[in-house]
Amino acid sequence: MEIQRKVKYEEELDPNFLAEIKHLSGSENIDGCIQCGTCSSSCPMSIYMDYPPRKIIAMVKNGFRDEALRSFTIWLCPSCYACQVRCPSQIKITDVMYALKRKAIETNVFPSRFAIPVLDREMSRLIAKYGRNSELWLILRLYLKSRHFLTMIKMAPLGLKLMKTGRMSLRRESIKNKKQMKALLNALKEET
Repeated sequence: MEIQRKVKYEEELDPNFLAEIKHLSGSENIDGCIQCGTCSSSCPMSIYMDYPPRKIIAMVKNGFRDEALRSFTIWLCPSCYACQVRCPSQIKITDVMYALKRKAIETNVFPSRFAIPVLDREMSRLIAKYGRNSELWLILRLYLKSRHFLTMIKMAPLGLKLMKTGRMSLRRESIKNKKQMKALLNALKEET
């Protein structure tokens, strides 16, 4: 049995993590969190999370980059804004969760085979390439990249029904002016 160290020394923490997440989330008052737990008690998904939202905020404040980015909590956030609405310190908790998701995707530290980050990445790729999202191609890429082959086979009858009724198409949808779309996306990248 291997014994794993659970304690982090201060030199292992990232002193710039708080400023980075503040900038990404637009929530400049994260360090004003009083750790009251209102966000955690408001969250309908907190019982399934490895760390409640209150603890994620504490991790961000104290530089626990790896723990926050590798947490399942950020992927289970339902974006209902219940935590944010009830926060007495008016911290944009949902926006912080989105910032952490983006950072986890950017640094490639999300759990493998976890569908949400794969969906985000594949949808972004389709939109960047074609300017639109084609549901069939997105779903195929999602199931293939997250290696959920059995789920894809189970969902095939539903997909066929959607195609028969015209609600889903084999055709890839695309916008006319892709150059303008690429210029817009490049401008956004330069801004961040």
